[in-house]
Amino acid sequence: MSTFPASITCTSLSFAWPDGTTVFDGLQVAFGPGRTGLVGVNGSGKSTLLKLIAQQLSPTDGTVRIAGEVGHLPQNVTLDTGLRVDEALGIAEIRAALHAIEAGDVAEKHFDTVGDDWDVEERARATLGELGLGHIGLDRTIGEVSGGESVLLRLAALLLRRPDVLLLDEPTNNLDLYARRRLYAAVEAWSGVMVVVSHDRELLELVDQIADLRSGEVTWYGGNFSAYEAALAGEQEAAERMVRVAEADVKKQKRELVDAQVKLARRKRYGQKMFEQKREPKIVMGARRRAAQESAGKHRIMHEERLTEAKERLDEAVEAVRDDDEIRVDLPHTAVPPGRDVLTLQDLEMRYGARVIGGLDLRGPERIALIGRNGSGKTTLLRTIAGELDAVSGEARAHVPLRFLPQRLDVLDDERTVAENVARYAPAATNNRIRARLARFLFRGAKADQLASTLSGGERFRAALAALMLAEPAPQLLMLDEPTNNLDMASVRQLTTALESYEGALIVASHDTPFLESIGITRWLLLEEGELSEIAPDSVGYSVGAEPDERRQSD
Repeated sequence: MSTFPASITCTSLSFAWPDGTTVFDGLQVAFGPGRTGLVGVNGSGKSTLLKLIAQQLSPTDGTVRIAGEVGHLPQNVTLDTGLRVDEALGIAEIRAALHAIEAGDVAEKHFDTVGDDWDVEERARATLGELGLGHIGLDRTIGEVSGGESVLLRLAALLLRRPDVLLLDEPTNNLDLYARRRLYAAVEAWSGVMVVVSHDRELLELVDQIADLRSGEVTWYGGNFSAYEAALAGEQEAAERMVRVAEADVKKQKRELVDAQVKLARRKRYGQKMFEQKREPKIVMGARRRAAQESAGKHRIMHEERLTEAKERLDEAVEAVRDDDEIRVDLPHTAVPPGRDVLTLQDLEMRYGARVIGGLDLRGPERIALIGRNGSGKTTLLRTIAGELDAVSGEARAHVPLRFLPQRLDVLDDERTVAENVARYAPAATNNRIRARLARFLFRGAKADQLASTLSGGERFRAALAALMLAEPAPQLLMLDEPTNNLDMASVRQLTTALESYEGALIVASHDTPFLESIGITRWLLLEEGELSEIAPDSVGYSVGAEPDERRQSD
């Protein structure tokens, strides 16, 4: 790592998407040594900011200055399945040079390639071991590892480079509990500059400070996520108190304005009465009337200005209160009567070796959690039930309309707007009906006209969920694969609310145990060593998170 202090400085940073959507306008922020948790609602620009720092995007204005080398772990890790592990780690050329030298080839180019990295293989194996990937040989191909393992491999490649600045975007996505513990240990051991975007509370408890990105500005909070929540709760309480004070002031100013208008009306009637009775000389009464009118005008203007100022203070107070809208779903046609057959699995054997021995039935509005380690076959099972993959043998038969939301969220057409994507699944629905329903998923007005390609991870999930849940016919079996990936905590609460009001049957594959418990799971299914079995709820943590006694070794 560099001998100079590492840092990130963004000055007057502006960025807009090609369609004109502004993300940042003059953002000022700097990150120094330590671990920073970058939080904010979906769509606030967290991932975009990391891409700007990593120079994967260019700002429309302003500058990003970085002292030191940057390593970036993006939100969606994609690795060529044909690559060898050493190629993914970026050490293939050095290994080849080392092996050539060991074989007696002393060409100068080999020594130039190796440089000072004579222990690169030992360091690579040690890094893989620290991340729980010690069973993966350097000569294996990426196609042989699971999605979660590919995330850890990408992280291992970054750690081997020893960058000064490490940017992590939702790094625990697709990781089982055991793999997450490995990643937490790597984060705790980091000594340089780290900026991590995550909805994983346990990970955010490891940071030194929180940077809250909201409305294009960053507010800093010292300490971990618990300290941030405590500070935020204090701010919210104060903000809500200010709203109550401002509301009382508005009412007071309205009363005083009405009282002033009543008094002025009385004074006007009195002046008119005096004028009609001609008790004073005409010139005196005229002067008195003009003076009264001027006084009345000033008095009215003063009270109107006070009322306007009070309303402005109320608007500012309301703006300071955070409003995390909730998704509202009212879909009576998704209801499944108790006891109705929903899904039948019978002696099912799937690709890649996973199987269901005997029969498994889902009846009525049951809520099933599908759990298991990375690579155990959960996604394969869901795709087989959805009809995307053919079974090797046996039967997977749905008895009701079903919809499947995959991890990749590829149910959306990036070239279409949110409203157009929903219309694809409900062709008979009118535009007004689609927009009214989309508003319940927090896509209101112009938001419904955004291209899918411009949506943040959380917005994209919401749009995909809306497309499936508003589809015709209404889904009575909904299957979700790692639904909390890419969602901030407010969005997870929104999803929980949406699923609470969903009346159909549910199958959710997830490593997020607190989320599963929050949506009223009725049955827990564990896919382990290629077999599906039902387990008791109290054994969930042990079954998913326990480190195995033995892992398959390979060279």
